[in-house]
Amino acid sequence: MQLSEIDNANNLVELFLRRADEKGDAPFLGHNQDGEWVTQSWREVAGKVCLLAENLRTLGLEDGDRVALVSENRPEWCIADLAIMAAGCVTVPAYVTNTERDHVHILDNSGARAVFVSGEKLLRPLHPAIQVTGIVEHVIGIENLNRQQSGSFEFHSWEKMLTGDARAARLAVDARIAGIARARTACIIYTSGTGGAPRGVMQHHGSILCNVAGAAEVLIDDFGITDERFLSFLPLSHAYEHTGGQYLPIAVGAEIYYAEGLEKLAGNIEEVRPTIMVVVPRLFEVLRARIMKQVEKQGRFANYLMDRALTISENAVEGQKRRRDRPMNFLLERTLRPKIRKRFGGRIKAMVSGGAPLNPDVGTFFEAMGLTMLQGYGQTEAGPVISCNRPKAGLKMDTVGPPLRGVEVRIAEDGEILCRGELVMHGYWRNKVETDRALRPEPGDPSGAIWLHTGDIGHIDAKGRIVITDRKKDMIINDKGDNVAPQKVEGMLTLQGEIAQAMVSGDKRPYVVALIVPDAEWALEWARANDEKFDLKALQGLPAFRSAVRAAIDRVNKDLSVVEKIRQFAFADEPFTIENEEMTPSMKIRRHKIRERYQERIDGLYRG
Repeated sequence: MQLSEIDNANNLVELFLRRADEKGDAPFLGHNQDGEWVTQSWREVAGKVCLLAENLRTLGLEDGDRVALVSENRPEWCIADLAIMAAGCVTVPAYVTNTERDHVHILDNSGARAVFVSGEKLLRPLHPAIQVTGIVEHVIGIENLNRQQSGSFEFHSWEKMLTGDARAARLAVDARIAGIARARTACIIYTSGTGGAPRGVMQHHGSILCNVAGAAEVLIDDFGITDERFLSFLPLSHAYEHTGGQYLPIAVGAEIYYAEGLEKLAGNIEEVRPTIMVVVPRLFEVLRARIMKQVEKQGRFANYLMDRALTISENAVEGQKRRRDRPMNFLLERTLRPKIRKRFGGRIKAMVSGGAPLNPDVGTFFEAMGLTMLQGYGQTEAGPVISCNRPKAGLKMDTVGPPLRGVEVRIAEDGEILCRGELVMHGYWRNKVETDRALRPEPGDPSGAIWLHTGDIGHIDAKGRIVITDRKKDMIINDKGDNVAPQKVEGMLTLQGEIAQAMVSGDKRPYVVALIVPDAEWALEWARANDEKFDLKALQGLPAFRSAVRAAIDRVNKDLSVVEKIRQFAFADEPFTIENEEMTPSMKIRRHKIRERYQERIDGLYRG
């Protein structure tokens, strides 16, 4: 595969059909059906994409019409997405966790004329939203919805939408996509809303193709492309998975297997044996905690090996590779590391972390276990990947690597990271005010060039790698004017065994405080050891339990500056979850939602 093939593609559908013609009957999309993994070939999928596209046109959809897509990760998601674009339309992905209110906002804002929905469960909150907005004319059920025309819209079955003359459909699609240029909008991806109402990011074909080419270069140059297999786990409605977990594998001719969900992820990894995984930091933190607890139970020798592996990895990160560590490395490669790698299928080339900052200790842990960890950086407005660690450039876990191919980055006077290139969005859908705020010249730049103002604070190190400090809008500025990066502190807190989740606060206040969610497994063990009944709410009222959590916070405080130290803390009533709207689907905390619920409790920490 040559990068020029991606560079020369006019649009995403053209790139896919080219790969499908090359790969033919080779397996492409895999999913678990009744306990067995089954696949569809590139040829099969291409045929379905073209038939579906032509039937969308038959429904009366025209160039530029928006089509919403509400489904779990599955082969039909990829097929529908490509078909929408092949029909000349624009995909509007929506999270499966969306409430009726969320759907109303997205349907109303996007003006979607049609909706794909996987089944009855996801239709329940969607159906009233369709009725309220009165915009949608067609609903296509991937599974049988057992419904007919309803008011102003009509139901269609997936099977019916795949009927017709396959050859004629392909010819029609080829003719249509010949007129779709890279600058044309491919999808409108709504941000996950960490700070307010989601905004529709207009990603054009060139934005995603530019991203894919940059990521493909990393794979080709640093790992080599062979028979790659991706395991898709993150929501495809998130820009990170949409580009990195769908269009990157299409570009490099890889297989895509769809995980069955978080509860089955560990088993899916061992069964599918992926070579590449695109994951968010929170999942890596959970996997790290599980591995460490399991090793701890295996006795003194296993714990000794883990300690030595971590020490060697930490030294390597600091550029201190010592000859005397070679015998221990030899032992680790025949004892601890193969067991850990086996849990990840035994074929992993790289695990790529993105969507939120990765705590360097987590990255170092997986490197110590013999698994290559790359940290990427970006945002939906940039396709979404701006930079990524490169093994050949030297991995450094407190950086997010150099900018990808075709990406220009500079640091503004106030420390904000600015970006430009084909990857940058054309703007927010129907939101000129926010578009002009995000895409604007940098004061003092005589060229007048338009830059994406990322809202992230950071700098570029001596080797050209980006170092992220924090989100500009999330930055805590205390009453003395000192800056505190909350994500850094929260990441350090959640690495403690006692703490599952945390949110720190302290803007315009004299010191930093924290809202803590205790780790349930640790709390259970603490209750048993102290002859207490396991009731998390009741445990939080016990001084001894509180002291144990305080000790974990104090361990973190030892590595923090005076202004960063956590002086007071309170417990949250329950974990931050997607269901209670305190986490995004990509597992980032929604600060504004948490503050709405706990503001009085947080304020109380300054009165005590």
